[in-house]
Amino acid sequence: MSFTPGKLNVYLMTNLPSAWITGVRVKQIDADSCKVGVKHSWINQNPFKSMYFAVQAMAAELSTGALVMQQIKASNKMVSMLVAQNKAVFTKKAKGKIMFTSVDGHLVNQAIENTIATGQGQTFWMKSTGLNETGEVVSEFDFEWTVKLKS
Repeated sequence: MSFTPGKLNVYLMTNLPSAWITGVRVKQIDADSCKVGVKHSWINQNPFKSMYFAVQAMAAELSTGALVMQQIKASNKMVSMLVAQNKAVFTKKAKGKIMFTSVDGHLVNQAIENTIATGQGQTFWMKSTGLNETGEVVSEFDFEWTVKLKS
């Protein structure tokens, strides 16, 4: 699979239907960054009429995970990936269109190179920041990713 927003969104529809149904969509991806958008709606709201935290987490994780998937494919090696832990901070109600952006693609390449060179699993943290339409931070997520060679 080539890593374009369209192909990643088809991947979402077929492999992560809960993200697709709640409106999570990849908007942009390159070697260093990924932007994932989601719009507050009835299907993804909490009882307080803002976006449910788990929907924000899906969008944030995808903005980091797509970068990991892209680098694994570029390595031409069988590498597994897994989130080991995550942290989140919520600073404002998420309403309207929220864009989650990760600019940590540079961290992925080094970890994959190290796991291929040493045969040892690697861990690294990636950040995704969610901004509303006026540019205010609504939430920040940190994901600890692990990569290792498949045996």
